[in-house]
Amino acid sequence: MGSEQSGMNGHHNRLGLKPKVQRLQSTTVPLDSTTWKPRLKRYEHRFEKVLWRLRLIAILPVIMSLASTCITFVLGTLEIGKSILGLGSVDNEDKVYMAKLLGGVVTGIDLYLIGIALLIFGYGVYELLISPIDAARGDNKAGEGLLDIRDLDQLKEKLVKVLVVALIVSAFKAMLSLPIVDGPSLAYFCLSVLLLAISGVLVTGNLGKGKQH
Repeated sequence: MGSEQSGMNGHHNRLGLKPKVQRLQSTTVPLDSTTWKPRLKRYEHRFEKVLWRLRLIAILPVIMSLASTCITFVLGTLEIGKSILGLGSVDNEDKVYMAKLLGGVVTGIDLYLIGIALLIFGYGVYELLISPIDAARGDNKAGEGLLDIRDLDQLKEKLVKVLVVALIVSAFKAMLSLPIVDGPSLAYFCLSVLLLAISGVLVTGNLGKGKQH
């Protein structure tokens, strides 16, 4: 019986046919680290490329902030223009109307400050997430102070300073229409002036510089 089996195997070998067991063993290739690690690395590289390109969606808030800057600048110009046009009909003794005109000017300045904050936000997001603005770093170096933003903390610091100044201007506008008729109203007015002064010192940082000197 053994001789017959060996004879059949020899007959298969002479015909160029291999046993079924040998063919199954030849088709199974073991998966080692040399085969699947490079493939996984390629997939990871492709995913990271797609992930990095998704940062370009940040162009949407950049465009919207720049458009909002233009709108606030136009609105501020209109407010100041109305106040300038109203100077011709103002009476020197009409204090209420003069305060209203001055309030229009302050409103225009407040809108300008908000526009500047939006402009800084747009530039900062573009610089941090998309690409440095090479045109601002030319020979004249005009944009170095505005675009000196290396991380989100510096961007937040610049925005907070501008927004606090805008709030100070809004508070000043409210103080223009504050009636002073008695002692408590005068005390409130003086307290408002004191708070505005403290806010200005904190924003400009003069208090910390004075301690250093």
